[in-house]
Amino acid sequence: MSGTATELSLKDKVLALKKKRGAVIVAHNYQLGEVQDIADYVGDSLGMARFGQASAAQTIVICGVHFMAESAAILSPEKTVLIPDLEAGCSLAECITADQLAAWKKEHPGAVVVSYVNTTAAVKALTDICCTSSNALKVVQSIPEDKEILFVPDMYLGSWVRMQEPKRKIHLWNGSCHTHVRIKPEPIVQLKKDHPKAEFLMHPECGCLTASMGLADKILSTDGIIKRAKESSAKEFIIATEVGILHRLNKENPGKTFYPAAAEASCEFMKKITLEKVMWALEDLQYKVTVPKATADKARAALDKMVAIG
Repeated sequence: MSGTATELSLKDKVLALKKKRGAVIVAHNYQLGEVQDIADYVGDSLGMARFGQASAAQTIVICGVHFMAESAAILSPEKTVLIPDLEAGCSLAECITADQLAAWKKEHPGAVVVSYVNTTAAVKALTDICCTSSNALKVVQSIPEDKEILFVPDMYLGSWVRMQEPKRKIHLWNGSCHTHVRIKPEPIVQLKKDHPKAEFLMHPECGCLTASMGLADKILSTDGIIKRAKESSAKEFIIATEVGILHRLNKENPGKTFYPAAAEASCEFMKKITLEKVMWALEDLQYKVTVPKATADKARAALDKMVAIG
């Protein structure tokens, strides 16, 4: 049997199982193309959780990393939340533990904790308000100016926010995404020379943010990059984020060309989810992700405040 026939057969099995289970499949923009193509929704981490919450389906398959499944379980405690591979973790979320955050809070009594959604449920439970890469600035601006802010865990996103709000006292945790730090400024400079008409779109998690932000046309979240690529009249784009996003960009923008700022910026944890593992998850209802109620209730409050800001 040819590779194409096998792929189609596997896809058909997944779709049949999804229907049988009454499930929805949600995938992150960094997932493998084969996984994105069978998803009911593809987007950023918060969008994934909110789609699952709004869906009538009682089973949600999260094709992403573990904190994303936790967020879905927090927002939909009455539903079954599955992740196809328990080893699909996140280096950024692992940069800070609940114990570390609790100790940091003691050093800064009265400070407001702003946590990126790329954190564990236990960290969110100690957080005053969460943020995404698309609304981090608005979240910080919603806090009284005289308040100290503890921003966790991404120092690059935090640095970008601090540059926009220089009068605020924002403390940054020393955390970063191991994939985004692979993106360096020198190849970007060369790409801009090779493609002078290309629009340069950059994610704020990039390790070269400070060195390269002057070159960027836009600094955007993953969903922001998707939206900008559709709306822009440009025909060429340099994309500085995890390379999985290129599948969706190419699929949704025929006639436009996308160049990765770093071909090596591929997250091995995101790529642990395969079509076959999605099939197994639906066959055996594995692996269930739950969050203890006390933790979930506190974490949900931080997420709800973020959602209210938009």
